[in-house]
Amino acid sequence: MRRVVTALTVGLLLASVVGAFAQIFVAQSLERYFRVEWRVTRDRRGPAVEGYVYNTVGRTAERMRLQIDRVDASGSVIGNSIIWLPGDLHRNDRAFFSSSVPESASYRVQVLSFDWACDGGGGGM
Repeated sequence: MRRVVTALTVGLLLASVVGAFAQIFVAQSLERYFRVEWRVTRDRRGPAVEGYVYNTVGRTAERMRLQIDRVDASGSVIGNSIIWLPGDLHRNDRAFFSSSVPESASYRVQVLSFDWACDGGGGGM
């Protein structure tokens, strides 16, 4: 019985530590960390959205996902695509992205999620 209680206690402690590191962001709050510049291009396969994500802070972001919304003429989102940014986005750097997209009146691109990398040193931003 004591082993079960110990295992449960350790499990709860680990779960609380992991939960403390999880961060939930509202898309608008990410503008203080990242800037996205993009444009629509066309080739024989159809439209594509391509551009750069700029990391404006002193920390490396990894496992970043971008959301590309398809917007109709009235401004309503009619669908979206989620893509992974290839590689890490190092501090004060930029990374290129490109994705084929279905035809739409317009598009909107935003950072959907990411993780801060452990850059070593243990200092703050």
